[in-house]
Amino acid sequence: MNRSGLVELDTVLAVARLGGFRAAAIELGVSATSVSNAVAGLEARLGVRLFNRTTRSVSLSEAGEQFIAAVGPALSDIHTAMDATNSRRGRPAGTLRLNCAVAAARQILVPVVLEFQRRYPEVRVDIVTDAHLIDIVAKGFDAGIRTRDAVPADMIAVPFGPELRFVVVGSPAYLRDHPAPAKPGDLMAHRCIRARWPSGPLYRWEFEKQGQALTIDAPGSLTLDEPTLTRDAALADAGLAYMWEAHVRDDLASGRLVSVLNDWMPSSPGFCLYHPGRRNVPAALSVFIDMLR
Repeated sequence: MNRSGLVELDTVLAVARLGGFRAAAIELGVSATSVSNAVAGLEARLGVRLFNRTTRSVSLSEAGEQFIAAVGPALSDIHTAMDATNSRRGRPAGTLRLNCAVAAARQILVPVVLEFQRRYPEVRVDIVTDAHLIDIVAKGFDAGIRTRDAVPADMIAVPFGPELRFVVVGSPAYLRDHPAPAKPGDLMAHRCIRARWPSGPLYRWEFEKQGQALTIDAPGSLTLDEPTLTRDAALADAGLAYMWEAHVRDDLASGRLVSVLNDWMPSSPGFCLYHPGRRNVPAALSVFIDMLR
């Protein structure tokens, strides 16, 4: 396949992934007109419309969905092979695309990603945070980072970092007006900031002590689905929140938040980077994995 054909395919996948021509143009570093022309050129050669366009939105047509599902993994393989070949010339180059949970991105940004860019300035790192678990191959990512229990079974997993500890936290002002719970059942007399999974269900707070495990459907009139918002609400005296300790470590150290029920708090497996089990791992991903380890 010639280079222009690859550009057209990359462009179509970017439009599909980002949901618009302008967003694709920004990511690819070209004009919106160039993106439109590339898509139109490929549609003309295929003889089908890949996208349904209105003045307000761009969405894949049925033919476009089938095309992306078939071409996406193959194009990823082509770029992987090209990266592997390029790596023989010397230092890694190109773009490393990672899909991460927000907490994972926070954990690796300063100690790993920024140091990686200092060592390998020829590599562009593109991190997309997403609460939902996605198909990283179909969406054009080199790797994903999730908790170990969320890694798809058909992926190569690279564990890193410590176990993740949970905490129940509240502001000093809230705890002055509401006696701290001594056991999980005491939460029923508190205002709790409830959490919702990305898939929709409410999260039931989990506790464990001396082999005894239990879950609590925490009561409360505020439900949120994003950790930063939950932290903000706890800081604003809205009630008790159940969070990963990493999200509020600085707040606990400064005294802005106080943890309770510490002897009841469980931990969970840490994070994993995961990627498809291909023969040729892109050079940039290979050295990134080495740093992560």
